[in-house]
Amino acid sequence: MNTTIRKTALLLLVAAFAFNATACNTMKGLGKDTEKAGEKIQKEADRSHTTDDSTRS
Repeated sequence: MNTTIRKTALLLLVAAFAFNATACNTMKGLGKDTEKAGEKIQKEADRSHTTDDSTRS
């Protein structure tokens, strides 16, 4: 009985570690994608702002 509990605990520990490792990579990728999207929005806003200023003069 004691070995069954140990095996189950070890299996759960390995599964949790594997899940956390993949979740970390996923969140890192999501962060990079979000950063790129933010940079594109900022560039578009800067371009729009520059275009608006040049048409007012």
